[in-house]
Amino acid sequence: MRRRAFLRELKRAGCYLKRHGSRHDLYINPQSRRVAPVPRHGEVRDSLCRLIRKQLGIDGN
Repeated sequence: MRRRAFLRELKRAGCYLKRHGSRHDLYINPQSRRVAPVPRHGEVRDSLCRLIRKQLGIDGN
């Protein structure tokens, strides 16, 4: 999945950028107070997208 599309999905779910890291950005879900790193690659594997959704407490695809 393209990183840009994945970030749009996270934002629609209510998550936002907490801070930039050197290789990852940290996103937080304010409803569940969970934080997950999102890599800065152009393409993010679907298995990693599922893991990030799970870490943030988002019901995903």
